[in-house]
Amino acid sequence: MTNSVTAGEAVDVSDLVADLEAAADAYERASERVDERGEAELRRIAEYYDELQSLFDQYEEEATGDGDFMVFIEFQEEMEGFIERLPEDLPHRERFEEVDDVMQQRRLTESDFAAARDALSPVDDDVALLTERDATRSRYEDLRKKGRRRVRELGERIGDLESLQRMGEADLDAPVERLRDPIESYNEAVSKAFTAFKRESSARDVLSFVATTTAFPLVPYQEPPETLREYVETAEAGTESLVTLREYADYSKSKLDHYVDDADALKRSVGANQTYLRRLDADPLRIEWPPRPAAELQWRVRELIQVTGRFAPDDVVAALRDVRARLDDDEYERLRQSARAREQLTEAQRERVASGAVDEELASTREAKQLLEETLAELPEA
Repeated sequence: MTNSVTAGEAVDVSDLVADLEAAADAYERASERVDERGEAELRRIAEYYDELQSLFDQYEEEATGDGDFMVFIEFQEEMEGFIERLPEDLPHRERFEEVDDVMQQRRLTESDFAAARDALSPVDDDVALLTERDATRSRYEDLRKKGRRRVRELGERIGDLESLQRMGEADLDAPVERLRDPIESYNEAVSKAFTAFKRESSARDVLSFVATTTAFPLVPYQEPPETLREYVETAEAGTESLVTLREYADYSKSKLDHYVDDADALKRSVGANQTYLRRLDADPLRIEWPPRPAAELQWRVRELIQVTGRFAPDDVVAALRDVRARLDDDEYERLRQSARAREQLTEAQRERVASGAVDEELASTREAKQLLEETLAELPEA
């Protein structure tokens, strides 16, 4: 059981809902102000406003006071060209011309630039409408993302609480050995069989077997490294067992020359993949405890029967069929839940279920999730 259900949590999304509603309202009002002025017109104004501000930022320091005279001349020329490019019908054109009047002096000071910016204040107010609209939209979009993320988190929380609730209601005295015994018998048998397979069969046969399991997604073996697979398929040493090849990989090159034709090739392929070979065991073939739901385990057992039949004795496959027979037992789910409860529930979790705390938190979490989902559905997209 995950830590997320070990203790109760206050579930309150009211602040997030209020923030969403306020952000939606702010964005709507900012959009209306832009629409009233006309977005296309505001963007035209902003284009020339931004260009002029860039000129100020570029030249102000060197064109004022005793700065570089050539830079001053260059700035005057840039201003002249800017004013000439202004469309006749541009809103606030007179404000831009007023700025030009301020700048047409033999010597500029910081106060002149300040006066120019003051003259542009109505233009700045219009441009700010776009800035405000974009800022409110960004905040609203971020809050909607936060809301959707919170809905997912609450959904996961509900799933955890429902699982805790079911386990808390499980019969801890149920005869779980009816499931555990056949699973343990199979796991022990398949582990023994795979160990023998690795020890007694050729490396070529073992890695070929592992490679075939890629066709069975519920038997999660890692595919053999290409260099290793190629070596055991082509070299004479591939007829040796994996146990022997791993021993060879630890030999010195001079000693290894007595056992294989190409010591360097073995070192490159086997020696470089010792970690893979060390981890190659029966774990992907074992059935976990507590077991999965019957519908899931049914598919896994079906694949395991096909896979283990390729290397293991008949008694291993028979043990798997015994496990499969238990899946049809009407008591399977009750026994599975009991096994899960025994393995995973702490005493504190059992007390929370018994006290009704889990029921209360589950109800409040569902309510919070529903409120947030309804809020997101009712509010418009940005």
